[in-house]
Amino acid sequence: MNKMNFSYFFIYFELNLSNKNRFMLSIPNLLTALNLVSGTLAIIAALLGRVDIAPYFIFLGAIFDFLDGFTARLLKKSGELGKQLDSLADMVTFGFAPGIIMFIMLIFSISDSEQLGLNFQENTRYLVQNWASIVFYNLPNTIPTHLLYLPFFALLIPFFSMFRLAKFNIDTRQSESFIGLNTPTNTIFFTTFPLALTLNFENYFQSKWLQFIYSPEFITPLIGIMSLLLIAEIPMFSLKFKDFKWGNNQLRYSFLLTSLILIVTLLVWSIPIIVFLYVILSIIENNFKSKENEI
Repeated sequence: MNKMNFSYFFIYFELNLSNKNRFMLSIPNLLTALNLVSGTLAIIAALLGRVDIAPYFIFLGAIFDFLDGFTARLLKKSGELGKQLDSLADMVTFGFAPGIIMFIMLIFSISDSEQLGLNFQENTRYLVQNWASIVFYNLPNTIPTHLLYLPFFALLIPFFSMFRLAKFNIDTRQSESFIGLNTPTNTIFFTTFPLALTLNFENYFQSKWLQFIYSPEFITPLIGIMSLLLIAEIPMFSLKFKDFKWGNNQLRYSFLLTSLILIVTLLVWSIPIIVFLYVILSIIENNFKSKENEI
């Protein structure tokens, strides 16, 4: 297609684009699509052995996820289509992508540490290929049989994320707060594992507590607990501000300030602490509200 024909194609496309299609290709919806693309890139990177950079694509997706809602409210383009597209994109970025990341982290956890070198990227690629060869081609291995298929347990994350996202779309109670852990928070929690391991990989071989954190005995129940929190009937506060008055947002301001201090002092290790703090504060707030209602 030459340059002239290429121009005609876009003119024809613009002239024949219906009003409904123009709404479909609105700025908020395109930002939602970029969220999905970011999640897809995270999955591709992780499966190709670059699980160390996969979290950054997820963070990029989270930015697009924020911007699509922000621009939809700003341009008054909110609608049912955008709501459905948002859930579809979130299922990839905050459902499937963290599942794949933890899938690979479980492969790392069950592998023989004696096979590991000092290059994290090369190790990850080798371990994924080696595990796939063992499972799908029955190659000889030293991995215990009861652990060999354990990485599939990570698929609980997308499994429960699907129910979480579908429930959010029809649950009228979640207009101002959440019922259960939201998928972006759950996903950001799991990005801790590849990020922290990348930064501390050389210390992994000498550190008993790092080896415990990356053991299947620790990762597996954690995946189960966090997945169940997605559909738990636990009210959790939202970071949406109706106004910026201290009296109406004490919990939000306190949480954000504490989170900022933790990030500055603990860096990557602040992520799981902030997520647990969020859950604990939500439970405390819910108990206070329940007591106030009883009075």
